[in-house]
Amino acid sequence: MHRVVGSRTPPGGAPHFAAGQVYDYRMSEVNLSSKKENAQQIECFQRNPRRLGLRSFLERLQMISRWLGPFLLSPLWLIPLSLAAQVSSDRLLHSSVEPQNWLTYSGDYSSHHYSPLQQISLANVKYLELKWVFQAQSLQKFESTPLVVDGVMYITQAPNDIVALDPKTGRVFWVYHYSPSPDAKPCCGRVNRGVAILGDTLFMATIDAHLVAIDAKNGHPVWNVKVAEASAGYAMTLAPLVIKNKVLVGVAGGEYGIRGFIAAYEAQTGEEAWRFYTIPGPGEPGHETWSGDAWSHGGASVWLTGSYDPDLNLTYWGVGNPGPDYNAAQRPGDNLYSDSVVALDPDTGRLKWFFQFTPNDSHDYDSVQIPVLIDTNWNGSTRKVLLWANRNGFFYVLDRTNGKFLSGWPFIKVNWASGLDEATGRPILTPHLPGTPTYPGGQGGTNWYSPSYSPNTGLFYISTWESYGAIFQGVPVEYKEGQHFGGGIITAPIPGEQIPNSMGRGPINTDTDAAGHGAVIAVDPHTGEKKWSFDMYDVNTSGILTTASDLVFAGGREGYFQALNAKSGALLWKANVGGETVAAPITYQVDGKQYVVIASGNSLFAFALRK
Repeated sequence: MHRVVGSRTPPGGAPHFAAGQVYDYRMSEVNLSSKKENAQQIECFQRNPRRLGLRSFLERLQMISRWLGPFLLSPLWLIPLSLAAQVSSDRLLHSSVEPQNWLTYSGDYSSHHYSPLQQISLANVKYLELKWVFQAQSLQKFESTPLVVDGVMYITQAPNDIVALDPKTGRVFWVYHYSPSPDAKPCCGRVNRGVAILGDTLFMATIDAHLVAIDAKNGHPVWNVKVAEASAGYAMTLAPLVIKNKVLVGVAGGEYGIRGFIAAYEAQTGEEAWRFYTIPGPGEPGHETWSGDAWSHGGASVWLTGSYDPDLNLTYWGVGNPGPDYNAAQRPGDNLYSDSVVALDPDTGRLKWFFQFTPNDSHDYDSVQIPVLIDTNWNGSTRKVLLWANRNGFFYVLDRTNGKFLSGWPFIKVNWASGLDEATGRPILTPHLPGTPTYPGGQGGTNWYSPSYSPNTGLFYISTWESYGAIFQGVPVEYKEGQHFGGGIITAPIPGEQIPNSMGRGPINTDTDAAGHGAVIAVDPHTGEKKWSFDMYDVNTSGILTTASDLVFAGGREGYFQALNAKSGALLWKANVGGETVAAPITYQVDGKQYVVIASGNSLFAFALRK
């Protein structure tokens, strides 16, 4: 079920919405039979207005107003006409040349989450002030990262609404409402992280595992396809990735024992083009890393957006944990391609290479983090590398042409492994006695929060959970379709303490520093050296944005949105936004003014420089 509503009531009162009905304000109460006559009168007036006397002029002006009135009152009239200039695949490829927009989930295909905009600088960032606030009609976590396209912002509000906003004022142009099936059961909140765009069509993945296409001009539905079965635990919470003429998505549901996959759909029709299963089936390479029928419900979900290298024509996606989450003894073997990065041909879905970060994972160390692509001088020669701050606590540098391990090191406290094999990057496991704490805990050293890479500083910026551990105990669990398939118990490493909850907390932080704390850290990806750390009292669930003016923007669970010096980590500015940040900030420019926006609590806040 869906509906589209505008921000103003049309003449004649509010419309009644039946199930699936779309109301278009632009043509309400227009006498269509008079269009030709009125158009002729407009044309006559434009040719020679002096022929008309004042009375005649006013009569015709009144007639024109009656014809155009409902259209001019419609909020759709206020949407910039430039939106008609479609977002081609070429524009997505070269998004860096139009920094006034934010065209993909991570800002560009390389997923730097970086902007070349410089109007907000180190010198004037202290003069940022709140310009507008959008209040979402949802009490779920606000995890969405907006797109900004030619003067229109598109953002999702949980669970599956799309809202078109004026990025200068926050005024709503239209709202598309999608009602998920009651069978939907996402593990970690009824949330959505954003949309993708191609041409004049928006694409949204839903928590009941559908992919929908929406007209970006008016919010009208274009097509709707079922991707997987929600009752079996499949869901989608990620923002899709558009590559050429295809829309790529991955499925969540590892906690319910799904068999994960990435799929591509034709943008024009919604027809499925290919499907890559993240657990190999019988007869496929990698199937031998599973025992018995564990592969058929082994998890390996894909719930964050991938990246793309157009020169290599490869798209990179992180794969989640195996199932059951915590009882590795129940599924002997490396369990490919769980906890891996896979490099796929976006035209065919064919696997080109993979790299597994955590074989036979027993700590829920999903490897779904955002793959960050850079071209850099590595040991004297230019290489295409992939940077990865992994949930397991290690930072990796891979050659993205072939998946070769180049370097890696821990970026937070790690004790489940003593290091990484210098040749293969495989973790060197450390023995663990039952009941002893493991670092990092189940939420990892970082998680799904977007990192950022600044080509200005050459540093990689990560939201981390510092000194955070847990005690893991695997327990046998029987797979039953649609039921939780965790297979374990997690407790705090310190008696009397509680484990920080990644799902959020109340208005008072009852966690202590002994349970861990959050930070934004800057790492040199060539050496592993931590350049600086901006510590927080609470754990950190915010994504990160960097800009060409050497600014770092990040939120946190303490209710603040702050700007830091990208080179030193010094705090330059902060604002109280009153709620937890579980999304990534973005920046854009409209009519010569740069804005920075962040979702916090249940609202979206937009800041710009004081006049």
